[in-house]
Amino acid sequence: MNKSLKIYVYPHPQDDPFKNVLLPTDYDPRGNFASELYFKKALMKSHFVTEDPDEADLFYMPFSISPMRTDHRIDVHGIPDFVKNYLTNITQKYPYWNRTGGADHFYVACHSIGKIAFNKAFVAKLNVIQLVCTSNLFSQSYFAHKDASMPQVWPRQDDPPNLLTSERKKLAFFAGAVNAPARIFLLKVWANDTEIFAHSGRLPTPYSEQLLGSKFCIHAKGYEVNTARIADALYYGCVPVILANQYDLPFTDILNWKSFSVVVHERDIPVLKRILQGISSEEYAMLQSNVIKVRKHFQWHSPPIDFDAFYMSMYELWKRRSVVKVRS
Repeated sequence: MNKSLKIYVYPHPQDDPFKNVLLPTDYDPRGNFASELYFKKALMKSHFVTEDPDEADLFYMPFSISPMRTDHRIDVHGIPDFVKNYLTNITQKYPYWNRTGGADHFYVACHSIGKIAFNKAFVAKLNVIQLVCTSNLFSQSYFAHKDASMPQVWPRQDDPPNLLTSERKKLAFFAGAVNAPARIFLLKVWANDTEIFAHSGRLPTPYSEQLLGSKFCIHAKGYEVNTARIADALYYGCVPVILANQYDLPFTDILNWKSFSVVVHERDIPVLKRILQGISSEEYAMLQSNVIKVRKHFQWHSPPIDFDAFYMSMYELWKRRSVVKVRS
């Protein structure tokens, strides 16, 4: 993949009125949806990009969802119109889309609003490869056989913490907005427990203290199946507990999630403590050891390094390319 994958990025003039949407920004990625910008900035400086569309395996449409939703000219409700117009422009100016109906094209989005991007281009929705954080299998906009899930990662500049000094005295930890049935159920059952620390809303103390002080860190579905909690847990050496039905987990066709996490159906929340306490010390040691091994895949770097989130995402795209190239 590293030697052979080639991607053609649709060009646009530097004076394009929507260059804030089409070009990588000059500031460092930040916030909950930074993965989208990390990917774009890394790709544009990488050896994967080719100026020869005839050698391209894939075609990248470099519009960014996060800047769209905050641009007053587009706004959330205007995203489908922007994308529809974008597709009209590239299909009229270039021949590449029409050769495959967009099946060798892709876009990247981390914000959940990205799922509406192709609402006014139905055929494109069926064909285009989506590399997204919001990989909800229950949604009508995500198709696991063609789309791919990437992790939502909160930006960090420092090296991962020294886990040898952490004492994990709590069994499990969750904190967050109570904005979905799974979280409501979780808090209802475990809010007053002494071993499972389940907290509604923001913590008054740093999250890192709880992440370093707990054996298991709970990822419970909120408005969407994805949050940065899984990457947070891995970063601090805490074994993730996945409480999000219908979540196509990041890199799920590459990594064995059972080897470093615990996946629990939402209906089993009442027996969550029994499930976690039933994991032996030896099993837990294996899970946490694998957490340390895989956390490099859930980190972004600038420039990227081998096996980090960028290269893992590129590998997902490589797996979805066609083995037959259609040339002009």
